[in-house]
Amino acid sequence: MKIFSTEGGLYQFMSRLFQIIKLNLLWLLCSIPIVTMGAASIAVYSITLKMVDEREGYIAKPFFKAFRENLKQGVILEVITIVCFYAVYLDFQLFNAVEGNPIIFLMIGILSAIVCFLALIYAYPLAARYENKISKILRNSFDISVRFPVRTLALVLVLAVEFVIMFWNTTTLFFAILIGPVCIMFTVSGFARYFFRVLEKEPGAVSNPEDLED
Repeated sequence: MKIFSTEGGLYQFMSRLFQIIKLNLLWLLCSIPIVTMGAASIAVYSITLKMVDEREGYIAKPFFKAFRENLKQGVILEVITIVCFYAVYLDFQLFNAVEGNPIIFLMIGILSAIVCFLALIYAYPLAARYENKISKILRNSFDISVRFPVRTLALVLVLAVEFVIMFWNTTTLFFAILIGPVCIMFTVSGFARYFFRVLEKEPGAVSNPEDLED
């Protein structure tokens, strides 16, 4: 039967599921030191950006190659991510701690959270696809978010649904550990890849060298 052939839907689904599980295990392994989680995430995006185009090929070798090449940048990006969201957390804590709960602290917290999110949501896939300075990566992520607000909002809603499903019960939590992080990054990659295609077609834009080799 065709459904069980290498071109069948079941085979394709199981093959992709196995790749995601393998990639997630690699991400967990390389994230154990915690400080390397950023580099591991960039390495995952280097694979998932190809997955959305169905041209990923091997998983382990290119993952470790991307991990090594982006180790320093990944550590810096991770530290920035932690600092940004910890600052937002402290602001909300300050709002709750100060007598009278000044609305200004709440407004600053919400605004800071939005700015941090917009600057970071596409930062890791940008770092995986292009060579650039951290400051430029963060600015480009923010610019993309502002330029495509509807699609970015759609991404937020999709991610929210995924998080709800993952933490629905103990069974879904098990699958969240098994494939959750990579599923989240795969979702972001699907949106980011669309933006990259649009931007790379603009006059003067620089494409990823890997695309020129295909």
